[in-house]
Amino acid sequence: MQRILDPARIEAFAHRSIPRIRLPDRASVFAQRAQRLRALGKQGLGQSIGGYLRLMAALADAQHLALATFEVSSQASAARPAQPGTLPAAAVLGSRDARWHDILAEVCEPIARCDEFPAGVRELCAGLPAAPAQELERQAEALLGTDAHARDAAAAPFIMSALQVCWTSQAAALTPEGLADLGIPGICPVCGTLPVASIVRVDHGSQGYRYLHCPLCATEWHMVRVTCSQCQVTQGVTYHSVEGASEAIRAEACESCRCYRKIFYQEQDLGVEPVADDLASLALDLLMSEAGYHRASGNPLLWQRPDA
Repeated sequence: MQRILDPARIEAFAHRSIPRIRLPDRASVFAQRAQRLRALGKQGLGQSIGGYLRLMAALADAQHLALATFEVSSQASAARPAQPGTLPAAAVLGSRDARWHDILAEVCEPIARCDEFPAGVRELCAGLPAAPAQELERQAEALLGTDAHARDAAAAPFIMSALQVCWTSQAAALTPEGLADLGIPGICPVCGTLPVASIVRVDHGSQGYRYLHCPLCATEWHMVRVTCSQCQVTQGVTYHSVEGASEAIRAEACESCRCYRKIFYQEQDLGVEPVADDLASLALDLLMSEAGYHRASGNPLLWQRPDA
């Protein structure tokens, strides 16, 4: 009698034959994000969000240029998790590459001098790199940690963009074979960050498989589909979408932990990019909130004040 396996078990058996970890391509990661943000900003998403997406596209352009000239230090590139079950050294807040302050100046400069953006944004970007180093480090710790009340929501996307350049550069210098399995499927195997969303890829070698996407270092790692990326249960996982919206975007919700993350399908839209499309689909976040679900983790380009 032939035994029929469900899709999740088939994917689990195939785990060893597909790329377990997809490290970022430093030549394209921010360029593709900028292109996607700019395209989404033109799709009639409303003047407010459309303008913000165009601002974030310009920021991603600046990140692309900064990453092209940023060299990984030998100490940073040597960071490795000590053993399975422990966080990578790069995830320790005190191990930040101090050069992120210089990167901050690089990504803020083109925004500060562009008349296309509101005066308040230009003034923020002109003054932020000159802030005391101690204050910048305090903001970085708050953004990478859990102190929501210490975060400056207006400055956060720009500070995070500089940190992204540093961590993405480090991740791109690694090899998948050199990374240990941490035994913690819901966090990035490179920097220990929670995923922003997941994406089902269509490229050769990864077609039909789901990868979680790190918002800090842009690493992706495989997780079997129809599995909660927050608590890893496989029962009670449901999918939600906004009526009339793109079929490439859904929210994967868990009835056990009542959390959700978005999942994007390249087979429906080849251009989807986890950070950009997550930011542009705020209507789905509103729908999920009204349904009583909680977002499992945030987007690095959008921060709210704790009382918002």
